[in-house]
Amino acid sequence: MTQTSAAAGTASTSSLSLQRLLAAAIGAFIVGMVGFSHMTVAHNASHDYRHSMAFPCH
Repeated sequence: MTQTSAAAGTASTSSLSLQRLLAAAIGAFIVGMVGFSHMTVAHNASHDYRHSMAFPCH
């Protein structure tokens, strides 16, 4: 294994970790902020989705 390919492997692992972190943050925002908002349409849409994914909401 060359030093260049080792550095490329580290960069892709770092990129994958960042992508996973951003996906988790977006998901937490959607469930946490939009799901519990007072806007009726956003709340009902997220409420139905939570039930379809067996997410305990009440």
